[in-house]
Amino acid sequence: MKGILDVLFVRGKHVCPWWLCRSFDNPLRRLFQDPEKILQPHVKQSFTVIDVGPGMGYFTIPLLGLVGSGGKVVALDIQKRMLDALRQRADRAGLSGNLVTHLGKPGDPDMPDSADFILIFWMIHEVPDQQAFLSDLKACLRSGGRMLIAEPRLHVSAKRFQSTLDTSERVGLTLVARPEISLSRSALFARD
Repeated sequence: MKGILDVLFVRGKHVCPWWLCRSFDNPLRRLFQDPEKILQPHVKQSFTVIDVGPGMGYFTIPLLGLVGSGGKVVALDIQKRMLDALRQRADRAGLSGNLVTHLGKPGDPDMPDSADFILIFWMIHEVPDQQAFLSDLKACLRSGGRMLIAEPRLHVSAKRFQSTLDTSERVGLTLVARPEISLSRSALFARD
């Protein structure tokens, strides 16, 4: 029988509906999860970044500013409505020139480009075959590139997150840091 926390925090495997992401993109969140502070140590001008499961762009819009006009952000999602909302936000912010939206398919996201940095924030728990998914992402990561994985602490148990870390290492990524991100379990990996 499911516990109350499992029910309240929808701990089963699912894909976050597009309309729920509106609750994630709000000014109050910046008080405890400032995208620039989280990403600036890892993202430089002219980088190519893949934002996996970007929602409506909470991290994507700041990433566009960090990579500048010489860089590129590829927003990869399996929900067209998410990507449409993200594109509108980037247009309004005047930052859509270096944004590529990419509609993948569940279980086979058809990974684009090679990247200097990959962000997987609060979404990998939605992926049924994490090993195949992370293997595909690793193939997109340039040698020396970094991948930041963060999961919601109330939604993903420590044991389940450790399983994701183990899978990441099994596909050949190297754990280099465990950055502190509010309300999250997080890990920074590198490709050798």
